[in-house]
Amino acid sequence: MKWGTKYGPEYVNRLYGMVRRHLHGDFNFVCLTDDASGIRPEVQCLPIPPLNLQLKPGQRDGAWKKLTTFEADLHGLRGTALFLDLDVVIVGSLDDFFTQPGEFLIIKDYPRFWRFGERIVGNSSVYRFTLGAHADALAYFRGHMEEAQKEYRNEQDFLSHFLHRQGKLSYWPVGWCPSFKYHCIPAWPTNYWKPPFVPQGARIIIFHGEVNPHDALAGRRNKRFHHIQPATWVADAWKG
Repeated sequence: MKWGTKYGPEYVNRLYGMVRRHLHGDFNFVCLTDDASGIRPEVQCLPIPPLNLQLKPGQRDGAWKKLTTFEADLHGLRGTALFLDLDVVIVGSLDDFFTQPGEFLIIKDYPRFWRFGERIVGNSSVYRFTLGAHADALAYFRGHMEEAQKEYRNEQDFLSHFLHRQGKLSYWPVGWCPSFKYHCIPAWPTNYWKPPFVPQGARIIIFHGEVNPHDALAGRRNKRFHHIQPATWVADAWKG
């Protein structure tokens, strides 16, 4: 899913290239977007369904748009869908993401010592579902927008709790989707001379917070007093 100007078409094109290299067999690669210009022809570009989010002045819609992937009829698409954030870097096989048992699978969110009571929350950088199967989650959100935004920090918080209450929430095996920020950067002070690494067993590296793939490749963190060496392996993995 791509909207606005934060990510250009090169992110979509690289993501397609990574999926093609790491997923066996035929697949349909779909980008829900408000601007299909510059996106490679192998990608099926479709409009993002309207969410009609009720925003207050100055409030941004954030990632709530992801909930529209749960439309009862998403442009007539059928089958099993694996959602991938644009800024992930794929480093291993994706085949098992389609065979792992579970009705709805998501990354178990990375622990943060300053947050408590959120053990069930998923990280929606990578999730798998059957198209049309969870339209009730989207319908509930549309009918309780103000209430949901007050109770939940973001779309992944809302979605995780909604599906957990239904007994449908499962997590990817530990290690499949490590965080670049938490799992790939060597501990201080070795981060000043050791480069970021790919953890053993990793399939998809998740970039969230202050580092994107191009920042990691350049050895740059958008945070004061936090140093990293260039992650040269990003150049080999993150390409179209």
